[in-house]
Amino acid sequence: MITLRQLRYLAALAKHGHFGRAAEACAVTQPALSMQIRDLERTLGVKVVERRPGEVMLTDVGREIARRGEDVLAASRDLVDFARHRGGLLTGRLTLGVIPSLAPYLLPRILPVLQKQFPELRLELRETQTRQLVDDIKSGALDAAMLALPLGEPDIDTLKLFDDLFLLAVPANDPRAAETRVKARDIDQSRLILLEDGHCLRDQALAFCATARGRNVGANGMAFAASSLSTVMQMVASGYGVTLIPQIAADVEQRDERVKFLRLENPQPGRSIGLVFRKTSPRKADFTALGDVVKGCV
Repeated sequence: MITLRQLRYLAALAKHGHFGRAAEACAVTQPALSMQIRDLERTLGVKVVERRPGEVMLTDVGREIARRGEDVLAASRDLVDFARHRGGLLTGRLTLGVIPSLAPYLLPRILPVLQKQFPELRLELRETQTRQLVDDIKSGALDAAMLALPLGEPDIDTLKLFDDLFLLAVPANDPRAAETRVKARDIDQSRLILLEDGHCLRDQALAFCATARGRNVGANGMAFAASSLSTVMQMVASGYGVTLIPQIAADVEQRDERVKFLRLENPQPGRSIGLVFRKTSPRKADFTALGDVVKGCV
């Protein structure tokens, strides 16, 4: 009979493509992990991995077993959650992912409230990009995540939290008055500073700017692509360009007197922030309570 341990080790191999790194991720020795994979192969009567010097590849059968195994692992975590969290709302361990353009601005608002209202909650946080958060929710590595909607994943439920309008951040010496409503076509795209590829905020900003000419906007005119909004804002403050920034971030970044924010022409563009989680998760009452806290803080 195959075991959950074997499925976890196979999932780690599928992710890392290397016995040593997979063993390190699972906190076991490489021989122990390799032995469990061989036992799995003997039990199933098929080869699940193709061993090569310095690397490992899953066979076609192995990839399908790993995919189905992730469903089994997620179901087992849901079973444990169901047993452990029946006593009350937001107790015990909860793993939560947050996108980088949201985490430093929202978490300081909600964490003190969560700690006060739910003292038995042990929150574990991960900040990374949307695609990785979605993969981690599907595999069960995360219970939930806060990110921009819509998501379009059939196995994941969403709970809308709030709308986050975009503002145009410009250097303080920009000649436009603070009450100016900026049109998409008035944004100098050669001076537009955005986050690097992989950030959903970058895609949303490009989609808005594309409305100026009805086509996709390339990155040819962009001098910089940063990994954090704080870096982008320092570039704007130093006069290197302009950027689109969510309102929730602007509330924090406006303390820098070298920057000012202009509103965009109606209908104002923005993003919808939501809480996402597996449809099979038994902790939906917890997620609703968490969502209520976020809505109250924002």
